[in-house]
Amino acid sequence: VTRMTKDFSTDQLFSLTSTAVEHGHEHGHEHGHEHGHEHGHEHGHWRSPAAVPDRCQGIEMDAVTVNEDGIPYFFHSGFLFKGFHGAAERANETFTELDEHQHLGHVDAAFRLHYEDHPTEHNNIIFFLDTQIFSYYQHKLEGGYPKNISEVYPGIPDHLDAAVECPKPECEEDSVIFFKGDEIFHFNFKTKAVEMKEFTSMPNCTSAFRFMEHYYCFHGHNFSKFDPKTGEVHGRYPKEARDFFMRCSKFSQSAFPSLPTPHFHPVLVSSLCVCGSGRHRPPPNPLCIRPLRLPRVGGGVEPIELTFKEVKSDVDAAFTFKDDLYLVKDEHVFAYRVGENHTLLDGYPKTVKEELGIEGPIDSAFSCDEHQHVHVVKGSQLMYDVDMAASERNATNERSIMFPSDAAMCGPRGVTLVKGNHFYHFDTLKLLFSRAVPERHQVSLELFGCDH
Repeated sequence: VTRMTKDFSTDQLFSLTSTAVEHGHEHGHEHGHEHGHEHGHEHGHWRSPAAVPDRCQGIEMDAVTVNEDGIPYFFHSGFLFKGFHGAAERANETFTELDEHQHLGHVDAAFRLHYEDHPTEHNNIIFFLDTQIFSYYQHKLEGGYPKNISEVYPGIPDHLDAAVECPKPECEEDSVIFFKGDEIFHFNFKTKAVEMKEFTSMPNCTSAFRFMEHYYCFHGHNFSKFDPKTGEVHGRYPKEARDFFMRCSKFSQSAFPSLPTPHFHPVLVSSLCVCGSGRHRPPPNPLCIRPLRLPRVGGGVEPIELTFKEVKSDVDAAFTFKDDLYLVKDEHVFAYRVGENHTLLDGYPKTVKEELGIEGPIDSAFSCDEHQHVHVVKGSQLMYDVDMAASERNATNERSIMFPSDAAMCGPRGVTLVKGNHFYHFDTLKLLFSRAVPERHQVSLELFGCDH
Protein backbone atom coordinates (compact mmCIF):
# COMPACT_ATOMS: atom_id res chain seq x y z
CA VAL A 1 0.00 0.00 0.00
CA THR A 2 1.35 3.42 -0.92
CA ARG A 3 1.67 5.61 2.15
CA MET A 4 0.43 9.18 1.74
CA THR A 5 1.18 11.92 4.21
CA LYS A 6 -1.92 13.72 5.37
CA ASP A 7 -2.22 16.21 8.18
CA PHE A 8 -5.78 17.15 8.73
CA SER A 9 -5.81 20.15 11.03
CA THR A 10 -8.34 22.09 13.11
CA ASP A 11 -10.44 25.20 12.93
CA GLN A 12 -12.74 26.64 15.55
CA LEU A 13 -15.74 26.49 13.21
CA PHE A 14 -15.83 22.76 13.66
CA SER A 15 -15.47 21.11 17.05
CA LEU A 16 -15.63 17.44 17.86
CA THR A 17 -16.39 15.47 20.98
CA SER A 18 -17.96 12.39 22.54
CA THR A 19 -20.85 11.86 24.94
CA ALA A 20 -21.34 10.05 28.18
CA VAL A 21 -23.51 7.66 30.18
CA GLU A 22 -23.30 6.78 33.79
CA HIS A 23 -21.33 3.57 34.32
CA GLY A 24 -21.36 3.72 38.09
CA HIS A 25 -18.53 6.23 38.41
CA GLU A 26 -18.15 9.98 38.04
CA HIS A 27 -16.57 10.44 34.60
CA GLY A 28 -17.27 7.10 32.95
CA HIS A 29 -13.59 6.11 33.07
CA GLU A 30 -12.39 5.36 36.57
CA HIS A 31 -8.74 6.11 37.18
CA GLY A 32 -6.86 3.49 35.24
CA HIS A 33 -9.81 1.32 34.07
CA GLU A 34 -8.40 -1.50 36.13
CA HIS A 35 -11.18 -1.19 38.66
CA GLY A 36 -13.77 -3.48 37.19
CA HIS A 37 -13.43 -2.62 33.48
CA GLU A 38 -16.83 -1.05 33.35
CA HIS A 39 -16.75 -0.20 29.62
CA GLY A 40 -18.14 -3.35 28.09
CA HIS A 41 -15.22 -5.72 28.62
CA GLU A 42 -13.76 -7.91 31.27
CA HIS A 43 -10.03 -8.22 31.65
CA GLY A 44 -8.71 -10.16 28.68
CA HIS A 45 -12.14 -11.35 27.50
CA TRP A 46 -14.47 -9.95 24.89
CA ARG A 47 -18.04 -9.50 26.04
CA SER A 48 -20.49 -8.57 23.29
CA PRO A 49 -22.68 -5.58 24.17
CA ALA A 50 -26.35 -6.36 24.66
CA ALA A 51 -27.67 -3.83 22.18
CA VAL A 52 -26.51 -1.49 19.43
CA PRO A 53 -25.84 1.90 21.09
CA ASP A 54 -27.48 5.15 20.03
CA ARG A 55 -25.08 8.10 20.19
CA CYS A 56 -27.94 10.53 20.75
CA GLN A 57 -28.92 8.84 24.01
CA GLY A 58 -25.99 10.23 25.94
CA ILE A 59 -23.48 7.39 25.77
CA GLU A 60 -19.82 7.82 26.63
CA MET A 61 -17.28 7.30 23.89
CA ASP A 62 -14.31 5.21 24.92
CA ALA A 63 -12.01 6.84 22.36
CA VAL A 64 -12.15 9.29 19.46
CA THR A 65 -9.74 9.68 16.55
CA VAL A 66 -9.73 10.22 12.78
CA ASN A 67 -8.81 7.79 10.04
CA GLU A 68 -6.24 8.46 7.29
CA ASP A 69 -8.79 10.54 5.37
CA GLY A 70 -9.71 12.72 8.34
CA ILE A 71 -13.07 11.02 9.03
CA PRO A 72 -13.87 11.01 12.77
CA TYR A 73 -14.17 7.61 14.43
CA PHE A 74 -16.07 7.33 17.72
CA PHE A 75 -15.60 4.10 19.69
CA HIS A 76 -18.04 2.80 22.27
CA SER A 77 -17.71 -0.69 23.70
CA GLY A 78 -17.43 -3.00 20.68
CA PHE A 79 -19.02 -0.48 18.31
CA LEU A 80 -17.79 2.23 15.98
CA PHE A 81 -19.55 5.40 14.82
CA LYS A 82 -18.12 6.89 11.62
CA GLY A 83 -18.55 10.60 11.08
CA PHE A 84 -20.98 12.90 12.84
CA HIS A 85 -24.17 10.99 12.18
CA GLY A 86 -25.36 7.51 11.35
CA ALA A 87 -25.84 4.24 13.16
CA ALA A 88 -23.16 2.29 14.98
CA GLU A 89 -21.48 -0.70 13.42
CA ARG A 90 -19.33 -3.43 14.89
CA ALA A 91 -15.77 -2.16 15.24
CA ASN A 92 -14.40 -5.43 13.91
CA GLU A 93 -16.19 -4.85 10.60
CA THR A 94 -13.65 -2.09 9.93
CA PHE A 95 -10.75 -3.41 11.98
CA THR A 96 -11.01 -7.07 11.07
CA GLU A 97 -8.14 -8.16 13.31
CA LEU A 98 -10.38 -7.44 16.27
CA ASP A 99 -11.67 -10.96 15.73
CA GLU A 100 -8.14 -12.26 16.30
CA HIS A 101 -7.65 -10.06 19.37
CA GLN A 102 -11.16 -10.20 20.71
CA HIS A 103 -10.41 -8.38 23.93
CA LEU A 104 -9.88 -5.25 21.81
CA GLY A 105 -13.68 -4.91 21.76
CA HIS A 106 -13.10 -1.99 24.07
CA VAL A 107 -10.23 0.48 23.73
CA ASP A 108 -8.93 2.75 26.47
CA ALA A 109 -7.59 5.44 24.13
CA ALA A 110 -6.83 6.10 20.46
CA PHE A 111 -5.12 8.68 18.29
CA ARG A 112 -3.74 9.09 14.79
CA LEU A 113 0.03 9.22 15.00
CA HIS A 114 1.73 12.32 13.61
CA TYR A 115 5.46 11.74 13.17
CA GLU A 116 6.69 12.73 9.72
CA ASP A 117 10.29 11.81 10.56
CA HIS A 118 9.17 8.17 10.57
CA PRO A 119 7.00 7.71 7.44
CA THR A 120 6.43 4.01 8.20
CA GLU A 121 4.54 5.07 11.35
CA HIS A 122 3.14 8.45 10.34
CA ASN A 123 -0.68 8.49 10.09
CA ASN A 124 -1.13 5.10 11.77
CA ILE A 125 -4.15 4.77 14.05
CA ILE A 126 -2.98 3.74 17.50
CA PHE A 127 -5.19 1.89 20.01
CA PHE A 128 -4.47 1.32 23.69
CA LEU A 129 -6.03 -1.47 25.76
CA ASP A 130 -4.92 -2.27 29.27
CA THR A 131 -1.17 -2.90 28.93
CA GLN A 132 -1.00 -3.23 25.14
CA ILE A 133 -0.80 -1.05 22.06
CA PHE A 134 -2.18 -1.83 18.58
CA SER A 135 -1.03 0.02 15.45
CA TYR A 136 -3.21 0.11 12.31
CA TYR A 137 -2.68 1.52 8.85
CA GLN A 138 -5.63 1.59 6.46
CA HIS A 139 -7.52 -0.64 8.89
CA LYS A 140 -4.87 -3.38 8.88
CA LEU A 141 -2.88 -4.31 11.96
CA GLU A 142 0.84 -3.64 11.45
CA GLY A 143 3.29 -6.52 11.75
CA GLY A 144 4.66 -7.19 15.22
CA TYR A 145 1.60 -5.80 17.01
CA PRO A 146 0.19 -5.83 19.63
CA LYS A 147 3.12 -4.72 21.79
CA ASN A 148 3.41 -3.65 25.41
CA ILE A 149 2.85 0.04 25.99
CA SER A 150 6.12 0.24 27.90
CA GLU A 151 8.01 -1.06 24.86
CA VAL A 152 6.73 1.62 22.48
CA TYR A 153 6.11 4.46 24.93
CA PRO A 154 8.52 4.03 27.85
CA GLY A 155 7.41 5.94 30.91
CA ILE A 156 3.73 5.93 29.96
CA PRO A 157 1.44 4.02 32.35
CA ASP A 158 -0.94 1.22 31.45
CA HIS A 159 -4.74 1.45 31.63
CA LEU A 160 -4.95 4.91 30.10
CA ASP A 161 -8.04 7.10 29.99
CA ALA A 162 -7.28 9.13 26.86
CA ALA A 163 -4.56 10.11 24.41
CA VAL A 164 -4.21 12.71 21.66
CA GLU A 165 -1.46 13.55 19.17
CA CYS A 166 0.16 16.98 19.28
CA PRO A 167 2.35 17.78 16.24
CA LYS A 168 4.80 20.66 16.21
CA PRO A 169 4.47 23.61 16.40
CA GLU A 170 1.27 23.05 18.35
CA CYS A 171 3.61 21.32 20.79
CA GLU A 172 7.35 22.01 20.92
CA GLU A 173 8.05 18.71 19.15
CA ASP A 174 5.88 15.98 17.65
CA SER A 175 4.29 14.56 20.78
CA VAL A 176 1.44 12.59 22.30
CA ILE A 177 -0.51 13.75 25.34
CA PHE A 178 -1.63 10.89 27.58
CA PHE A 179 -4.31 11.16 30.28
CA LYS A 180 -4.77 8.91 33.29
CA GLY A 181 -7.00 10.28 35.99
CA ASP A 182 -5.62 13.72 36.84
CA GLU A 183 -2.14 12.83 35.57
CA ILE A 184 -1.00 14.29 32.25
CA PHE A 185 2.01 12.94 30.33
CA HIS A 186 3.66 14.63 27.33
CA PHE A 187 5.64 12.08 25.32
CA ASN A 188 8.27 13.49 22.93
CA PHE A 189 8.67 11.25 19.87
CA LYS A 190 12.12 12.56 19.04
CA THR A 191 13.77 12.18 22.46
CA LYS A 192 11.39 9.62 24.03
CA ALA A 193 11.30 11.94 27.05
CA VAL A 194 8.18 12.09 29.22
CA GLU A 195 7.17 15.36 30.87
CA MET A 196 4.50 15.45 33.54
CA LYS A 197 2.01 18.32 33.19
CA GLU A 198 -0.61 19.85 35.44
CA PHE A 199 -3.74 20.88 33.57
CA THR A 200 -5.56 22.45 36.49
CA SER A 201 -8.19 24.13 34.33
CA MET A 202 -9.41 20.86 32.85
CA PRO A 203 -11.59 18.07 34.20
CA ASN A 204 -10.37 14.48 33.91
CA CYS A 205 -10.73 13.44 30.28
CA THR A 206 -12.55 10.25 29.35
CA SER A 207 -11.34 10.69 25.77
CA ALA A 208 -9.44 13.38 23.90
CA PHE A 209 -9.36 14.49 20.29
CA ARG A 210 -7.46 16.78 17.95
CA PHE A 211 -9.57 18.08 15.09
CA MET A 212 -8.63 20.88 12.71
CA GLU A 213 -5.86 22.14 15.00
CA HIS A 214 -8.03 22.36 18.10
CA TYR A 215 -7.99 20.08 21.12
CA TYR A 216 -11.00 18.67 22.92
CA CYS A 217 -11.31 16.94 26.27
CA PHE A 218 -14.48 14.88 26.61
CA HIS A 219 -15.88 14.34 30.08
CA GLY A 220 -19.31 12.93 30.70
CA HIS A 221 -21.70 14.25 28.09
CA ASN A 222 -19.75 17.51 27.93
CA PHE A 223 -16.56 18.69 26.28
CA SER A 224 -14.00 21.44 26.81
CA LYS A 225 -11.57 22.91 24.29
CA PHE A 226 -8.08 23.26 25.73
CA ASP A 227 -4.58 24.49 24.98
CA PRO A 228 -2.36 21.40 24.50
CA LYS A 229 0.69 23.13 26.01
CA THR A 230 -0.88 24.62 29.11
CA GLY A 231 -4.21 22.87 29.52
CA GLU A 232 -5.94 26.24 29.76
CA VAL A 233 -9.62 26.28 28.84
CA HIS A 234 -10.80 29.54 27.27
CA GLY A 235 -14.37 30.56 26.64
CA ARG A 236 -17.61 29.16 28.00
CA TYR A 237 -17.02 25.51 28.72
CA PRO A 238 -18.04 22.79 29.26
CA LYS A 239 -20.54 22.45 26.44
CA GLU A 240 -22.99 19.74 25.52
CA ALA A 241 -21.43 17.29 23.07
CA ARG A 242 -24.60 16.61 21.14
CA ASP A 243 -24.97 20.30 20.34
CA PHE A 244 -21.79 20.26 18.29
CA PHE A 245 -20.67 16.81 17.20
CA MET A 246 -23.71 14.78 16.39
CA ARG A 247 -26.84 15.21 14.34
CA CYS A 248 -29.40 14.61 17.07
CA SER A 249 -32.85 16.14 16.59
CA LYS A 250 -33.25 16.90 20.30
CA PHE A 251 -30.04 18.88 20.52
CA SER A 252 -29.48 20.33 17.04
CA GLN A 253 -31.01 23.74 17.78
CA SER A 254 -30.24 24.28 21.45
CA ALA A 255 -27.20 26.51 20.94
CA PHE A 256 -29.07 28.91 18.59
CA PRO A 257 -32.76 28.26 19.27
CA SER A 258 -33.86 31.30 17.26
CA LEU A 259 -32.30 29.95 14.06
CA PRO A 260 -34.08 27.17 12.19
CA THR A 261 -32.13 24.12 11.16
CA PRO A 262 -31.43 24.56 7.43
CA HIS A 263 -32.85 22.32 4.75
CA PHE A 264 -29.75 21.00 3.03
CA HIS A 265 -31.43 19.83 -0.16
CA PRO A 266 -30.61 21.67 -2.27
CA VAL A 267 -27.71 23.65 -0.82
CA LEU A 268 -26.29 26.75 -2.45
CA VAL A 269 -22.65 27.06 -1.48
CA SER A 270 -21.29 30.56 -1.98
CA SER A 271 -17.77 29.95 -0.73
CA LEU A 272 -15.68 27.11 0.53
CA CYS A 273 -12.04 26.81 1.47
CA VAL A 274 -9.35 24.90 3.30
CA CYS A 275 -8.24 27.03 6.24
CA GLY A 276 -4.50 27.50 6.29
CA SER A 277 -1.64 26.32 4.14
CA GLY A 278 1.41 24.17 4.58
CA ARG A 279 0.82 22.19 7.73
CA HIS A 280 -2.84 23.29 7.77
CA ARG A 281 -4.62 20.66 5.71
CA PRO A 282 -8.11 20.21 7.09
CA PRO A 283 -11.25 18.87 5.50
CA PRO A 284 -13.46 21.50 3.79
CA ASN A 285 -13.92 24.47 6.09
CA PRO A 286 -15.40 26.96 6.46
CA LEU A 287 -18.47 26.28 4.38
CA CYS A 288 -20.25 29.60 3.97
CA ILE A 289 -23.81 29.00 2.86
CA ARG A 290 -26.65 31.35 2.09
CA PRO A 291 -28.37 32.97 3.82
CA LEU A 292 -25.30 34.18 5.71
CA ARG A 293 -24.88 31.17 7.96
CA LEU A 294 -22.18 28.72 8.91
CA PRO A 295 -23.06 25.05 9.45
CA ARG A 296 -22.16 23.32 12.68
CA VAL A 297 -21.27 19.66 12.93
CA GLY A 298 -24.47 18.89 14.78
CA GLY A 299 -26.62 20.36 12.02
CA GLY A 300 -27.39 23.79 13.50
CA VAL A 301 -26.25 27.07 11.99
CA GLU A 302 -25.02 30.44 13.13
CA PRO A 303 -24.90 33.81 11.34
CA ILE A 304 -21.59 34.58 9.65
CA GLU A 305 -21.36 37.90 11.47
CA LEU A 306 -21.02 36.10 14.80
CA THR A 307 -17.58 34.92 13.66
CA PHE A 308 -16.69 37.58 11.07
CA LYS A 309 -18.45 40.66 12.38
CA GLU A 310 -17.25 42.96 9.58
CA VAL A 311 -18.81 40.75 6.89
CA LYS A 312 -22.52 41.42 6.90
CA SER A 313 -23.80 39.61 3.83
CA ASP A 314 -23.03 36.83 1.39
CA VAL A 315 -19.41 35.85 0.83
CA ASP A 316 -18.38 35.31 -2.80
CA ALA A 317 -15.10 33.48 -2.16
CA ALA A 318 -12.77 32.32 0.60
CA PHE A 319 -9.14 31.27 0.55
CA THR A 320 -6.09 31.18 2.78
CA PHE A 321 -2.54 32.43 2.50
CA LYS A 322 -0.01 31.53 5.18
CA ASP A 323 -2.04 31.53 8.40
CA ASP A 324 -4.63 34.12 7.38
CA LEU A 325 -8.14 33.66 6.04
CA TYR A 326 -9.39 35.88 3.20
CA LEU A 327 -13.08 36.46 2.54
CA VAL A 328 -14.14 38.14 -0.70
CA LYS A 329 -17.45 39.98 -0.87
CA ASP A 330 -18.44 42.01 -3.92
CA GLU A 331 -15.62 44.51 -4.52
CA HIS A 332 -13.78 44.00 -1.23
CA VAL A 333 -11.41 41.55 0.45
CA PHE A 334 -11.45 40.98 4.23
CA ALA A 335 -8.34 39.35 5.76
CA TYR A 336 -8.52 37.70 9.19
CA ARG A 337 -5.97 36.35 11.62
CA VAL A 338 -7.50 33.01 12.63
CA GLY A 339 -7.72 32.34 16.36
CA GLU A 340 -10.12 32.02 19.25
CA ASN A 341 -11.63 35.27 18.01
CA HIS A 342 -10.94 35.98 14.35
CA THR A 343 -9.31 39.42 14.04
CA LEU A 344 -9.53 41.64 10.97
CA LEU A 345 -6.01 42.57 9.87
CA ASP A 346 -4.94 46.20 9.81
CA GLY A 347 -5.66 47.97 6.54
CA TYR A 348 -8.60 45.75 5.61
CA PRO A 349 -10.96 45.60 3.88
CA LYS A 350 -9.20 46.36 0.61
CA THR A 351 -10.61 46.40 -2.89
CA VAL A 352 -10.39 43.22 -4.96
CA LYS A 353 -8.34 45.16 -7.51
CA GLU A 354 -5.85 46.30 -4.88
CA GLU A 355 -5.50 42.90 -3.23
CA LEU A 356 -5.74 40.51 -6.20
CA GLY A 357 -4.96 42.66 -9.21
CA ILE A 358 -8.28 41.95 -10.89
CA GLU A 359 -11.57 43.80 -11.02
CA GLY A 360 -14.23 42.43 -8.72
CA PRO A 361 -16.49 40.75 -8.11
CA ILE A 362 -15.11 37.20 -8.50
CA ASP A 363 -16.84 33.84 -8.41
CA SER A 364 -14.44 31.72 -6.36
CA ALA A 365 -10.82 31.45 -5.24
CA PHE A 366 -8.56 28.82 -3.72
CA SER A 367 -4.94 28.18 -2.76
CA CYS A 368 -3.08 24.87 -2.72
CA ASP A 369 -0.69 23.57 -0.07
CA GLU A 370 2.36 25.77 0.49
CA HIS A 371 2.16 27.50 -2.90
CA GLN A 372 2.16 31.29 -2.84
CA HIS A 373 -0.36 31.54 -5.67
CA VAL A 374 -4.09 32.02 -5.27
CA HIS A 375 -6.23 30.80 -8.15
CA VAL A 376 -9.13 33.13 -8.94
CA VAL A 377 -12.17 32.10 -10.97
CA LYS A 378 -14.10 34.92 -12.65
CA GLY A 379 -16.70 35.07 -15.36
CA SER A 380 -18.00 31.99 -17.09
CA GLN A 381 -14.98 29.68 -16.97
CA LEU A 382 -11.82 31.80 -16.67
CA MET A 383 -9.16 31.19 -14.05
CA TYR A 384 -6.22 33.45 -13.14
CA ASP A 385 -3.15 33.10 -10.90
CA VAL A 386 -2.22 35.73 -8.32
CA ASP A 387 1.20 35.71 -6.65
CA MET A 388 0.41 36.67 -3.05
CA ALA A 389 4.11 37.14 -2.24
CA ALA A 390 4.54 39.84 -4.90
CA SER A 391 4.70 43.48 -3.82
CA GLU A 392 2.36 44.40 -6.68
CA ARG A 393 -0.19 41.69 -7.29
CA ASN A 394 -1.57 40.99 -10.73
CA ALA A 395 -3.93 38.37 -12.13
CA THR A 396 -1.96 36.43 -14.74
CA ASN A 397 -1.99 33.16 -16.68
CA GLU A 398 -5.59 33.37 -17.88
CA ARG A 399 -7.03 30.03 -18.97
CA SER A 400 -10.36 28.24 -19.25
CA ILE A 401 -11.50 25.60 -16.78
CA MET A 402 -13.97 22.79 -17.41
CA PHE A 403 -17.09 24.55 -16.13
CA PRO A 404 -18.11 27.56 -13.96
CA SER A 405 -17.95 27.11 -10.20
CA ASP A 406 -19.76 28.63 -7.23
CA ALA A 407 -16.97 27.63 -4.84
CA ALA A 408 -13.61 25.89 -4.90
CA MET A 409 -11.01 24.49 -2.55
CA CYS A 410 -7.68 22.69 -2.69
CA GLY A 411 -6.27 20.15 -0.26
CA PRO A 412 -3.86 17.23 -0.07
CA ARG A 413 -6.22 15.07 -2.15
CA GLY A 414 -6.66 17.56 -4.99
CA VAL A 415 -9.06 20.29 -6.09
CA THR A 416 -12.81 20.43 -5.51
CA LEU A 417 -15.18 22.59 -7.57
CA VAL A 418 -18.76 23.18 -6.43
CA LYS A 419 -21.57 23.99 -8.84
CA GLY A 420 -25.07 24.21 -7.44
CA ASN A 421 -25.77 21.25 -5.17
CA HIS A 422 -22.98 19.13 -6.68
CA PHE A 423 -19.21 19.07 -6.49
CA TYR A 424 -16.47 17.54 -8.61
CA HIS A 425 -13.09 16.30 -7.40
CA PHE A 426 -9.88 16.59 -9.45
CA ASP A 427 -6.76 14.76 -8.31
CA THR A 428 -4.49 17.51 -9.64
CA LEU A 429 -4.83 21.15 -10.66
CA LYS A 430 -3.99 20.31 -14.28
CA LEU A 431 -7.09 18.15 -14.59
CA LEU A 432 -9.24 21.29 -14.29
CA PHE A 433 -8.26 22.10 -17.85
CA SER A 434 -8.90 18.69 -19.36
CA ARG A 435 -12.06 17.48 -21.05
CA ALA A 436 -12.56 14.43 -18.85
CA VAL A 437 -15.53 15.17 -16.57
CA PRO A 438 -15.06 13.54 -13.12
CA GLU A 439 -17.75 11.87 -11.07
CA ARG A 440 -20.45 14.16 -9.71
CA HIS A 441 -21.01 14.20 -5.92
CA GLN A 442 -23.81 15.66 -3.84
CA VAL A 443 -22.89 18.59 -1.58
CA SER A 444 -25.63 18.06 1.01
CA LEU A 445 -24.80 14.38 1.43
CA GLU A 446 -21.01 14.26 1.21
CA LEU A 447 -19.87 17.70 2.38
CA PHE A 448 -22.54 18.57 4.92
CA GLY A 449 -23.18 15.04 6.11
CA CYS A 450 -26.94 15.12 5.55
CA ASP A 451 -28.88 11.91 5.07
CA HIS A 452 -30.57 13.13 1.89
